[in-house]
Amino acid sequence: MFKKLFTTQVKIGIAFIAALTCIFFGINYLKGVNIFTPSNHYYAEFDQLGGLVTSNGVFVKGYKIGQVRTITYDFKREHPFVVDLLVNDDITLPKGSKILLKDDGLLGGKIIELIYTNESELYASGDTIPSEIEAGLMAQMGQLVPKLEHTFNQVDSVLSSINALTSSSEVKNSLGSIEKATADLQNSSAQLKKVMNNQVPSILADVNSITGDLKKVSGDLKQVEFAELFARINKTVSNLQIFSDNLNSQNGTLGLLMTDKSLYNNLNSTFKNADNLVIDLKANPKRYVHFSLWGGKEKN
Repeated sequence: MFKKLFTTQVKIGIAFIAALTCIFFGINYLKGVNIFTPSNHYYAEFDQLGGLVTSNGVFVKGYKIGQVRTITYDFKREHPFVVDLLVNDDITLPKGSKILLKDDGLLGGKIIELIYTNESELYASGDTIPSEIEAGLMAQMGQLVPKLEHTFNQVDSVLSSINALTSSSEVKNSLGSIEKATADLQNSSAQLKKVMNNQVPSILADVNSITGDLKKVSGDLKQVEFAELFARINKTVSNLQIFSDNLNSQNGTLGLLMTDKSLYNNLNSTFKNADNLVIDLKANPKRYVHFSLWGGKEKN
């Protein structure tokens, strides 16, 4: 009886069903779908997909929590693309969360990013979540091109100005002057080096000799009896003070001469009379000197 049940047709049918089952599970496995794991479904609507396909990943802060299950489209609608997202059953979306379509690196295609909020009320499985499209790298490059063009124009203008500046005669003359100044400085440096090597040692030797002489003089000054010297100076000053006091006193001759006006007048009169006498003596010598070879006297 069992042989009649397991006929060739039955075996072929069982093999066909098993093959279909393996194909189903294999395709879902390749897509990353685990049909034995409970999942939630959420929907998102987009104007364009930019290369998003089924089985692309769904991520939360870089961690994969699901994938794109199906994509349906109706170009008569305002948002023609409807994306069915399959996420793990333990992932719940609070109200206010959104779905972001973004690039997966430079060459990784598109992915879905779930942006969470802190609301307490949750979306139910099967709800449509608000969605946004993040500007891709090419779009950002397109926005950057005008800025780069403007920057390149400015760089070109700066380079043109630098080229005009470097080719001007003033800059060439300045560079020539700088070169000449550098040569002069090099020459001066060589001369200074020569002086430092030849003359500075002799100068230092002279300085050392002078320092030694100063040291010797300092040692000699230490041996001077300053107390005795100061005593002599004080004695001399005292003598000068006594002389000055005697000079100003009326008891001495010099003091009377300096202070007594009548004595001065008398001395002056005496000197004047003596002067007159000398003048008269020169004019009339015979009046004062009488002599004769014959012994006679001459009468006036």
